[in-house]
Amino acid sequence: MTSQRKNQFHNPRRSRARTLAAALAWSSAAGALAIGVAAPAHAQVSNASLRGTVKAEGGVSQVTAINVNTGFQRTVTVAANGSYNFASLPVGTYRLELTTPNGVRRTDEFRLNVAQDAVLDFDFSEPDIASGEGDDAIIVTGSRLRTMEGGEVGLNISQRQIETLPQNNRNFLAFADLAPGVQFVTGSNGNSRLQGGAQDSRSVNIFIDGIGQKDYVLKNGITGQDSTQGNPFPQLAIGEYRVISSNYKAEFDQVSSVAITAVTRSGTNEFHGEAFIDYTDQSMRAATPLEKFGANPGKVKTKDFQFGGALGGPIIKDMMHFFVTYEGKRQEIPREITPGLSLPISFFPSEYQGNFGPTNSTFNEDLFFGKIDFSPSNSDLFEVSGKYRKESGEFLSNGINARSTISSQDVQELRLTGRWEHTADTWINDFKLTYEDVKWAPTPLEFSDGSLFAYAGPSPDNPQPGVIVRGDILRIGGGSNYQDKGQKGWGIQNDFTYTGLEGHTIKAGIKSKWVELNSLQLNSLNPVYTYNVAFNPNGGTFNDTLPYRLQFGAQTGNGDPIVQSKNWQFGIYLQDDWEVTDRLTLNLGVRWDYERTPAFLNFVHPDDAVNAVSPANYPNLINADYDINDYISTGSERKAFKGAWQPRIGFSYELDDDARFVVFGGYGRSYDRNQFDFLQQEISVGSFTTRTFNFNTGDPNNTCAPGPTCVTWDPIYLTPEGRAQLLAQAGPGGGRELRFIDNKLKVPYSDQFSLGVRGRLTPLFEVEVGYSHIESKDGFAYLLGNRRPDGTFFPPAPAAPNSPFGFAPPGFGSIIIGTNGLETSADSGYLKLNKNYTVASPWSLGVTYTYTEAEENRQFGEVFSLDYPSLEDYPVVRSSGVRKHRIVASGSVDLPIGVTLSGKFQMMSPPYLKTFVNTGGANPSRDVISNQAESNGDRWGFRQMDIAITKYIPFKFLSDEARLRLRVDIINLFNDRNYVDYNNNPASPEYLSISGIGVGGNPPRTIKVSAGFQF
Repeated sequence: MTSQRKNQFHNPRRSRARTLAAALAWSSAAGALAIGVAAPAHAQVSNASLRGTVKAEGGVSQVTAINVNTGFQRTVTVAANGSYNFASLPVGTYRLELTTPNGVRRTDEFRLNVAQDAVLDFDFSEPDIASGEGDDAIIVTGSRLRTMEGGEVGLNISQRQIETLPQNNRNFLAFADLAPGVQFVTGSNGNSRLQGGAQDSRSVNIFIDGIGQKDYVLKNGITGQDSTQGNPFPQLAIGEYRVISSNYKAEFDQVSSVAITAVTRSGTNEFHGEAFIDYTDQSMRAATPLEKFGANPGKVKTKDFQFGGALGGPIIKDMMHFFVTYEGKRQEIPREITPGLSLPISFFPSEYQGNFGPTNSTFNEDLFFGKIDFSPSNSDLFEVSGKYRKESGEFLSNGINARSTISSQDVQELRLTGRWEHTADTWINDFKLTYEDVKWAPTPLEFSDGSLFAYAGPSPDNPQPGVIVRGDILRIGGGSNYQDKGQKGWGIQNDFTYTGLEGHTIKAGIKSKWVELNSLQLNSLNPVYTYNVAFNPNGGTFNDTLPYRLQFGAQTGNGDPIVQSKNWQFGIYLQDDWEVTDRLTLNLGVRWDYERTPAFLNFVHPDDAVNAVSPANYPNLINADYDINDYISTGSERKAFKGAWQPRIGFSYELDDDARFVVFGGYGRSYDRNQFDFLQQEISVGSFTTRTFNFNTGDPNNTCAPGPTCVTWDPIYLTPEGRAQLLAQAGPGGGRELRFIDNKLKVPYSDQFSLGVRGRLTPLFEVEVGYSHIESKDGFAYLLGNRRPDGTFFPPAPAAPNSPFGFAPPGFGSIIIGTNGLETSADSGYLKLNKNYTVASPWSLGVTYTYTEAEENRQFGEVFSLDYPSLEDYPVVRSSGVRKHRIVASGSVDLPIGVTLSGKFQMMSPPYLKTFVNTGGANPSRDVISNQAESNGDRWGFRQMDIAITKYIPFKFLSDEARLRLRVDIINLFNDRNYVDYNNNPASPEYLSISGIGVGGNPPRTIKVSAGFQF
């Protein structure tokens, strides 16, 4: 506090000299900020809570919490035992006013963070309860303010970290990987996503101001993180957030791995604003290995220009405030087209070699956010906020797809939230009304026939008898990505908190949403011919004239290709935070969720599809290992899943009176949901679907049984007339694929366990050691439903165990059946060290090491499982999506010259490679193996060091807060080449070693310059 502010708290009664107050002043600010920055919490999804006891002669009648920046106030009465409880307070900086018989005593300022459950006790008989002579300001030291965390495993990310740590893309989620078990992954296509443990990104959810941002249609967890290089929310609008990797409380829904709760910034009683620009291009980065060593050396033109601003302030002082922000992004993004199977470019004929090498794609994004808060009384708070996101550009991923396959983007998202919170003496009611409208619509830029070159034959570099290597190696021609998907609807949710029962904070909530999901999927509108380049019956070394497969999209008479579903979602929960003793706190909760998806529940399979799999037309299923009738719907067999009961239990036990060391743990079950993008395919394939025709060409590695969808090759099939002829020859089924989903479909979930110890070694230094175990089950997958004439999946020995793609029902394509059964498990041990930043100690450091043993029964992120007859047949092997060792460190320091230096360092062990191996001979077999790839030289599999240097230049002649910000970010400071291509052929002597020069989404050394102005 400044002396001016302290004089406002003058009181002739004193209990300690000013000199002692001065000595304690550093710990007041340091301790409060230390807890505020790093204290993880869980009492609310977005708000904080504050409770404690007050002991004083004559008692304390009431406690008032005042936000020093907005004037927001809440007052609670003190119980007979001296306890008080603010069950919900917006995140911010507060002081308390305690009304005693001797007058009003005020605390020093302290900060409450997102979802923090803080405890602050006062005993006026203690000699250090007040500051010095002539004051009555209570020092809030680090030992006085405590945080109750329960069994959560997670981490808080402060606004300072968001502002100072280096980053490449202004995605506020980029710092979530500082938490144990969490990864922020940038793929080879430039798309970023969150991942927790061994689970896929679709199991993630983010709550902004208490509202889930779940994507109900697409697969990357939240809207704004699927198939995009953009950001889901403007970073300027995010105040701070908390990452929870396991064991969240009952308030969190539709999530089974990482949950993130974030709060947005609000206006204050003073006008504040800022503006910024970020820029980098190809001249400010090193060449990628492909640009330097590839067949077409030279840098590709790239650009990353980001800009924006924010403004907030009062409308009515202490009562109404506003905040608005905008962020824009204009990018030209480098891409690398590389051969599949890690083949050299020289393997291809000269006319195709020009498709490989560096190129670029474009991306544009505009993000808007606005918020108004209104507190007409000490009992009511109203908030209205809205977000709008628009994306456009040309999308191209790294990999085997040539530039001709590029698609345009059309993405729009609108979210609106209205909130009313009413506070009484012993209860709080928080009501929210929401609206969302999201659209995602990629479209091919080129409409032309496509060619997919594949390889199926002996290993090109080490042929061995009976060992066949398969893989796609190049795709040219028009793209296949033609879709229009989204969600739109309203929602209401109400959270009621009761604090009238001593030692308990009881919270109950209910949520209901009416959201319409829609999907238009016209994939394969451009026909694609697949060639096995290793099959050359007429001589030559690269077959590009004799395809063995044709796939193209065509409409049938079985309905509209636009699939819509008016879903209803419902959830309820009950949570009790029970302070059993002064040291033991239990967090006991349970929730139940329910969702109706009429498009799935009421779907009726068309007669031709049902007849196609009947015993009369397809006797192959008579002796099959599954009953197709369990997957056929007449509109009455399916019921919405009602078993999503989710107990969630946590505890924390303080080992000492000062709560410096705490044992914590917990168990919880969390249900997610089945993505509509999976369910709608059962319907869409009956109206517009990819037709697959196989050709008998004599290729021993691509055979099919003669029938309507397996014919002898004729060059006429390269024309529209020939494709129409194929449809006519195939009969009513037209060769279309058949989709059937289990009538008793379940919902994916995870069981989460945690146990650990937290320690506060000093007011600023914290350590945590913990263990977590997460099992996820009932993940959705598609299986191949075809069977051979005797009902078997694999052919009898000595034939190689190939999947029965060539044994589809007459006149139709393959049978694809959807069911539950994907499973993962992750056992993690972690060590977390954290030194907090304060004004008195202006440096910070956080280090997290995580060791993970992760397993899965299917390739990480894969939904189609067509290699075995059932998911039970897939062996459980090491997960290909989780590294065993991972270290993430970050820190910052304020230098005396007005410069802030910050950095982030990541290092991981190599990934595990999963391979399907077919062996021939007398006892043929198909097996799945998983082995850890070799490291890159003398280091681990991945290493990246980023730094940022920021110089602040004050403009005191304008205001005390006005300053110019100049900044340089250096991403991948040491220009580490984090290669992503590995030799995955067990027969090769180079198996598991790095086999290519592609680095995927891992950047070369890149310099980004920024400038900004704040006032």
